[in-house]
Amino acid sequence: MVYIILGNGFEEIEAVAPMDILRRGGVDVSYAGVDSAIVKGGHDIHIKCDTLVRDIDPDKVDMLIIPGGLGGVESVEASGEAMSLIKKVYEKGRSLAAICAGPRILASLKILEGVKAVCYPGMEEQMGGAVIDNSLKAVTDGRIITGRGPGTALDFGLEILKYLKGVDKAKEIASDMTYDY
Repeated sequence: MVYIILGNGFEEIEAVAPMDILRRGGVDVSYAGVDSAIVKGGHDIHIKCDTLVRDIDPDKVDMLIIPGGLGGVESVEASGEAMSLIKKVYEKGRSLAAICAGPRILASLKILEGVKAVCYPGMEEQMGGAVIDNSLKAVTDGRIITGRGPGTALDFGLEILKYLKGVDKAKEIASDMTYDY
């Protein structure tokens, strides 16, 4: 199971585009709210979550996805349950994906040390020991996938789909969406 973690103030396009792409690609994916089932995005769009972070069993997680949006990132960082879940999932050998300001969470947990990554321009200093290459829209390094920002949300979602279902499935979904990938 794949979960997209939403905290109040999340960047909507970074949460919705990957969800849409992954569901088109046949991935079992759900939204998980940090504090409530209805989460307000940074641009006043509300999403009804399928579950709450506290109800997720880390043993049943294949991947966690963390959208950016500084408010959403701060909500996740302020939640001991969310931070613990992210750390446990990674320690169990599962995958993580984060976009925009989201990689800051992974950096704070020391998960990005030596990992090739991208982030929202201007946040490079907050990425710990990550090897940042913001010339890319999205990048996979081992079990970690990162995306640069709102304008790269489709690339980020397709990068996740490629990781989970293969390049052919990602190209098929991109083509169906009339997106050059």
